Amino acid sequence: METKKALAYLRVSTKEQSDKFGFEAQKEAIEEYANKNGYQIIDWVRDSASGVSESRDGWDRILADPKVANPPYEAVIVYKSDRVARELNLYFYFEWLLKKKGVELVSVNDGFPDVSDEYKGIIKSFILFSAEQERKNITLRTKGGRSIKAKIGGYAGGRPPFAYDVKNGELVVNQHEAGIVRIIFEMRKEGKTYEAIANHLNERELYTRTGALWNKTLVYQILKNENTYKGLYKYGNNEWIQGKHEAILS
Repeated sequence: METKKALAYLRVSTKEQSDKFGFEAQKEAIEEYANKNGYQIIDWVRDSASGVSESRDGWDRILADPKVANPPYEAVIVYKSDRVARELNLYFYFEWLLKKKGVELVSVNDGFPDVSDEYKGIIKSFILFSAEQERKNITLRTKGGRSIKAKIGGYAGGRPPFAYDVKNGELVVNQHEAGIVRIIFEMRKEGKTYEAIANHLNERELYTRTGALWNKTLVYQILKNENTYKGLYKYGNNEWIQGKHEAILS
């Protein structure tokens, strides 16, 4: 049997830590397949990324590698089709990009029978459709959990507001930033303009979370978030309710 050279691609997401999908399990299965089917693995590429992300360092390197366009590689071997992508359009797009370079995308563990390419395509589409539906179900469950948590005033994700950090999934007061918030509201009560407040904070070297200077827009954004600083919470299009986080303003 003539030996064909191949590149092997491994991917796990941050949530997939089990032996079933781990790097070593995928590598072992690919090596066994390569040995049985006349492939020589000449490089291994790994990604730790979501299967719905179009941009991954490892996969981008495969597609951009000029050697793939003039192959020493004849195939890219993966453990399962959903290691490439969990969305049908994304998978077939990646497959098409490789085909343009004359490189075959080979999946070890989809169990395609020895039938025509037409039926293999149907089976592949069904497997990828199942993977895509699984991802959507996970997303729905996650959103549902966040919505329930938000309805009882708990932090449901996203970037924490200025003056709060996130610890153990809950908002906790950042005392340094909270002091800045109080100054902003006190000066505004005194009738100071947004610009005057920004200048005052910058003169005292009380900078933003990123270390930037304050300006009128940033001061306005803090003032606009008064409900949060009074201990209320809102997620998405829900109504403001009493939050579980500590209030900064009385």
